[in-house]
Amino acid sequence: MLFLLDASGSMFAEWGNSLRMDVAKNMLVDLVDSLRVDDNLELALRVYGHQFHRRYQNCEDTKLEVGFAQGNHNQIIGKLRQIQPAGVTPIAYSLEQAARDFPLDPDYRNVVIILTDGIESCGGDPCTVSMALQERQIFLKPFVIGLGVKENFEKEFSCVGQYFDAKNQQEFRQVLNKILKQSLETTTVSVELLDQDKQPTETNVNVTFVNNFTKAALYDFVHFRDARGRPDSVIVDAVLSYDVVVNTIPPVTRRNVTFEGGTHNVLSIQAPQGTLALKQPGHSEYENGVSVLVRRAGKPNIINVQPFAQPEKYLVGNYDLEVLTLPKTYFRNVSIKQSETTELSLPGPGLLNINFVKQGIGSLYQLNDQGRQRWIMDFDSQKVRVTTAIQPGKYKLVFRAEEAFGSKYTEAKEFQIKTGSTANIKFF
Repeated sequence: MLFLLDASGSMFAEWGNSLRMDVAKNMLVDLVDSLRVDDNLELALRVYGHQFHRRYQNCEDTKLEVGFAQGNHNQIIGKLRQIQPAGVTPIAYSLEQAARDFPLDPDYRNVVIILTDGIESCGGDPCTVSMALQERQIFLKPFVIGLGVKENFEKEFSCVGQYFDAKNQQEFRQVLNKILKQSLETTTVSVELLDQDKQPTETNVNVTFVNNFTKAALYDFVHFRDARGRPDSVIVDAVLSYDVVVNTIPPVTRRNVTFEGGTHNVLSIQAPQGTLALKQPGHSEYENGVSVLVRRAGKPNIINVQPFAQPEKYLVGNYDLEVLTLPKTYFRNVSIKQSETTELSLPGPGLLNINFVKQGIGSLYQLNDQGRQRWIMDFDSQKVRVTTAIQPGKYKLVFRAEEAFGSKYTEAKEFQIKTGSTANIKFF
């Protein structure tokens, strides 16, 4: 745990009956002293703005005053008592330098606590620096404590880490205790997946905890309920904030979720589901099988490609389906209901055999009862024989041999397809 302490000139300001700097130092002294009992915790102290007066505008004024080591509590306490405010506020540069302060050991869990009474004053970008170092897994999402400031700097610091506004000394002490709980104590979470009636009945869904800052997936588990209907618990790192993704179709996401450290948390997310099943006799006649493109009703984006013979769960709602038969079959505004199976049936296909004899240009059209035609597909001009499954209906084939020089040599043939039957078409 690295304490990054602001010792810029503004820390001379009064805070209650004391100076901000004195309050910060006294609180940190008490905190460091109380952490002696934790053998799994190493501390370090970096300070900025304390070596050069602000008139020098030294934007590289930062120093690791006490490095990480076991049992260095007295050294940190002694150094804290010596520090006096002086200069400017190079937060971004200090964070960059802090990357070198931590041991190069993947088994360490690195936490940064920034204590400041102001925002960046050297033109740096603490947000970009913090994000880059988190993505490199140098440290976890930092804590930022605003010390007795009139402005609320949450907007400026929310992109750096989790911001706490300590308006008075009592709030400062409470914030420190909260951060210790989040950093050092075991935190558990159970996820309640609610149905349409907000009852905790949904389960057997993969749930992902995503780092809200870096967007890296951190925890994955398949939701489970025991015989009494209780979900199990998972251990999470309360230092981080999460986007919790319930991987239903489509997924449900709860963004920027934080958990109370050192205790058990319950997160309730509504994810009501029903099942979609499609049936068609003889669907295996299609060479590559039949898939279904699923979209939210009235929306263009495909949310799932469902294998035809495989039932699939979806969130309760309405969907548009595009079944990749030949020709395509469409179902509009299909309703998926809570804990029910919506079953759709298609007529079985027939078989179409075509012998073109010569290579050429051919197209297939579907005819309706009024004689209107709709283009279905063009055939490969290099093939002279085609066999394909096709849905029942009236069709027309239009073909001209490649060696026939003139549109008058075009041939057109109408035919009918029935379920389970075969149509043989030959062009001479």
